[in-house]
Amino acid sequence: MPAIRSVPVLIAVSLLALPTFSQQALQTLLVGSDRRPAQSLNGEWHYLVEQPPFRELYDGKGAVRDGGYAQNTHPNISSGPHNAEYDFATSPTLKVPGDWNTQDSTLLRFEGVVWYERDFSFTPAAGTRTFFHVGAANYRSVVWINGKRLCEHEGGFTPFDCDATALLHSGQNSAIVAVDSTRHQDDIPSVLYDFYDYGGLTRDVSLLTVPSEFIDDYEVQLKHGTSFDGKAASAKTIAGYVHVEGANSGTAVSIRIPEAGVSTTVTTDSNGRASFEASAKQLTLWSGTTPKLYKVELHAGSDSITDDIGFRDVRVDGTRILLNGSPVALLGANAHAEAPVRGGRAITDEDVRNIFAMLHQIHANFVRLCHYPHDEKMTREADREGMMVWSEIPLWQRISFDKPEVYAKAVTMLHEMIRRDRNKASVIFWSVSNETPNNPARTHFLTDLANEARRSDPTRLITSALIGPKVDQDRVVQDDPLIAALDVVGQNQYIGWYEGTAEDADRKTWVLPQKPFVMSEFGAEATFGNHGGPHDRWTEEQQVNVLQHQFDMIRRIPQMRGVTPWVLMDFRSSTRNIPKLQNGFNRKGLFSEKMQPKQSVELVRKTYQENPPVKAE
Repeated sequence: MPAIRSVPVLIAVSLLALPTFSQQALQTLLVGSDRRPAQSLNGEWHYLVEQPPFRELYDGKGAVRDGGYAQNTHPNISSGPHNAEYDFATSPTLKVPGDWNTQDSTLLRFEGVVWYERDFSFTPAAGTRTFFHVGAANYRSVVWINGKRLCEHEGGFTPFDCDATALLHSGQNSAIVAVDSTRHQDDIPSVLYDFYDYGGLTRDVSLLTVPSEFIDDYEVQLKHGTSFDGKAASAKTIAGYVHVEGANSGTAVSIRIPEAGVSTTVTTDSNGRASFEASAKQLTLWSGTTPKLYKVELHAGSDSITDDIGFRDVRVDGTRILLNGSPVALLGANAHAEAPVRGGRAITDEDVRNIFAMLHQIHANFVRLCHYPHDEKMTREADREGMMVWSEIPLWQRISFDKPEVYAKAVTMLHEMIRRDRNKASVIFWSVSNETPNNPARTHFLTDLANEARRSDPTRLITSALIGPKVDQDRVVQDDPLIAALDVVGQNQYIGWYEGTAEDADRKTWVLPQKPFVMSEFGAEATFGNHGGPHDRWTEEQQVNVLQHQFDMIRRIPQMRGVTPWVLMDFRSSTRNIPKLQNGFNRKGLFSEKMQPKQSVELVRKTYQENPPVKAE
């Protein structure tokens, strides 16, 4: 049987700085995993907390150990040798998916290693393979099945699937996952970032059973380069590929979209890939006003998968952003993956509904999902709601841009983000970074990464959120050399909060290249219920004043095509430590963490509805 094609996820790093991982099992990322039947492993998992130096997980050289906790032995209370003096069976439990910080009060600020264990029953089926699926685990994770190491993964926000077929057996099985949230200089993100380091198995965990020859990857989109006559596509061709793992050359693959009148059969090449093009008899293009999704049926041998996919085209024309050939203005907000009301990582259907409810209150048609890939539930909902999305990998400030091994990690995270969501019509931007220093090493690193994103997916626009424009009195010149590698440029600035007063924005003249820009961050902190004058810091009134002057300034910048105030909702950050005003939260939200609307909500809602700060052209 051909070996499973592995998506690279493990990076060798200095033993002096980081623990080392050596891949034990072949692993991949199964596209459309949430559309396959699964044996859920969500629920209560036993856990043990390990303090530094983490000797149960790592040996003296930083390599992963397979003894100790990984063996899931039990103490003999009467006679016999000691185990490592632990017992999962009588330990407390954490809910999976979920972060450990908000489930155990003693772990609120804990960064380190937590061991998870769960027993489950399983019945193998002949002629199949079973993958251990993890939606995300922050930041490093090691998986053992029945005492044998299965696989490892680095990166806190993308899924991975490990072939567990050889380690599973009929009857009772045990899974152990060690998750290490410790931050290091050469991690992505690095040691400094302004959001909370939620550790744990933060997204769904399950077993996915597929045939021995199975569809692991596919792309089904409106053909790139489609021409438009006014608002209509002159030719509606669906194109893409299906990859069948383990398939011989010449394996038949069918692609059907019944409602669009698409039905075609192609065959795999020697690499298991089958490319296709097919004309649609009728096709309603996806947009914010018509978020049409089609049932797409893929079949190969005994495997099949059905996905819900929308078809649309996004491109730039001068300083315009075109959706299906028509210019569009992007009105939205930044949003962190923070659960409204209950707190912690946003992971449930209710969390997603609450976040979208706040977006709808401000009449948004766009959301920047900062600063890392969010749960797939978010992009699925954006597809259904017609909400355009900016998706980003967590390259943020103190990255070691001069190290090839860090670049390799960034490429892996980029590929994992794109692979998971390349069939989501809502995702129109891939972002390669946020607020990075302007220096040659960083520019070379991010230019290469932007080009890699474009090679991986030429159907979307590449962006990054920049800081640091040159300020000459009231003349603001943005000439960051990274702009040359971007299709759309994000600009972060905090006039009225971190610099000057709100009124200073009235005098600013922006000098920008002739590309479309999004004012990707701006705003001021306000504690919900704290009131005062328009210049009194931390008040709702000052937040409104800052936003009003920002909107007026943005209207005068002809290249601006999008606007996303920072931020939709207050979110937890370990760097925000002013008692009473912050209490561990970044308070720039339009809403409080309890979804309480500040005065700024009405301002943004009315502005977007009646006098938008950006125009489509």
